[in-house]
Amino acid sequence: MILQKNKLSRTSLTTSQNYPIKIVQFGEGNFLRAFVDYAFHILNQKVEFNAGVAVVQPLAGGMVHRILEQDGLFTVFLNGVKKGENIQEVSLVTNIVTGVNPYTEFEAFLKLAREEQLEFVISNTTEAGIEFVDTDTYDMAPPQSFPAKLLRLLYERYVYFCGDESKGLTIIPCELINYNADTLKSILLQYARLWNLSENFQKWVSEHCSFHNTLVDRIVPGYPKDSIQSYNAQLDYQDDLIVTAEPFFLWVIEGDEVLKAKLPFHKTPLDVKIVEDMQPYRTRKVRILNGAHTAMVPFSMLYGHETVQQAIEDSFTGDFVRSIVYDEINRTLSMNPEELRQFADEVLDRFRNPYIRHLLSDISLNSISKFKVRVLPSILEYIKRFDEVPRGLAFSFACLIRFYKGHWQGCSIKLQDSKEVVDAFDYYWQLNSLDETLSAVFAHTSFWGQDLNAVTSLYDTVLSALRSIEDLGIEDGYASFSQR
Repeated sequence: MILQKNKLSRTSLTTSQNYPIKIVQFGEGNFLRAFVDYAFHILNQKVEFNAGVAVVQPLAGGMVHRILEQDGLFTVFLNGVKKGENIQEVSLVTNIVTGVNPYTEFEAFLKLAREEQLEFVISNTTEAGIEFVDTDTYDMAPPQSFPAKLLRLLYERYVYFCGDESKGLTIIPCELINYNADTLKSILLQYARLWNLSENFQKWVSEHCSFHNTLVDRIVPGYPKDSIQSYNAQLDYQDDLIVTAEPFFLWVIEGDEVLKAKLPFHKTPLDVKIVEDMQPYRTRKVRILNGAHTAMVPFSMLYGHETVQQAIEDSFTGDFVRSIVYDEINRTLSMNPEELRQFADEVLDRFRNPYIRHLLSDISLNSISKFKVRVLPSILEYIKRFDEVPRGLAFSFACLIRFYKGHWQGCSIKLQDSKEVVDAFDYYWQLNSLDETLSAVFAHTSFWGQDLNAVTSLYDTVLSALRSIEDLGIEDGYASFSQR
């Protein structure tokens, strides 16, 4: 006989925790729940932070109602690899105390601004969420854009508390754009001027609300629909909002000692760095994590792999990726070498995570623009610092160019890029020789931001690698190229 489990709720768990609302969170998706809500849950557990979260649905077709059906409760499963060992951790997150759909409950949304203990605004409304929509007006209930909604909330707070300077909020956006808080602040003030809100209010926003740029990093596959029964079998209750994520967690927030005192994450095991300048950490992530991803894709796919895990665990391709990370990319970064090594170790653990099937073909999307941002800067910096071309990254560059020929060993390659890029490579690969093809590719300044033919040593090295690939394939070609 199979016993029916109770659906997850505060009644079924007899939990009496009643946190005051200290955080208004714009967004209710998997990432925020497995990252931000999880982080504040840990903060509540470790240092009695006593912070409740009020979730605001950013889009009309959101899922706040589903969160409320479980009284804000949900389970996070962390699945992954740490220092070579498979791990799984399970946490019941209990800090979401309410949720509001501003499209149907606009007054309830504004009421959040009057919460006495409210301190923080967190958001993740996707990269397109931080935008200015010139048709948004003060009288709309609600305005369309996230910044316009937020400004209405801030104005409500300003009026309700009579401009009290101490009631300003700490605003921490998590959207994946650089300088996310600076951009958000600029748009808020743009709306304030458009709506003719008082200069005193604008001053309150500028001087008594604090804005903090961030970098967030955690892979969150989300709801495990294909294996939900096996996950629920591990629980004493039925959870319809399970979210899965990797163990790795990094949150870099620009701030000072005041913010550190407000957010005592240093008293928890979470890797939350409150720093004066987050740009070095952003560069580290883009060059090592994203750069290694982009550099391994054409190399590994031409070799015959389908997933990131296969590429890392294979002795040949795995050694290649480790070499370009530790021996080439890391050497171009101006950070503590030990910190870089530790971060690289964690990245490789993430790549070999058996719980995430990360297809190389998915990462191959728009590889040319990705290579320009993620890999080419490491190549050029290496040449500048050491007056020689990094051999592994140069071979990866050659693999990328060969990949965009569109076929390999009798099989076609599905190129996922713009028509302009695909058509350009189709034309270049019809030229008379490898020399002409490479010269034309390198001269395409919109690809690379410059004419790479001017970097003579890079041209010569990539041409040598291309010839090895054409003559001998990937493994033998790399061996021959490496000996030159």
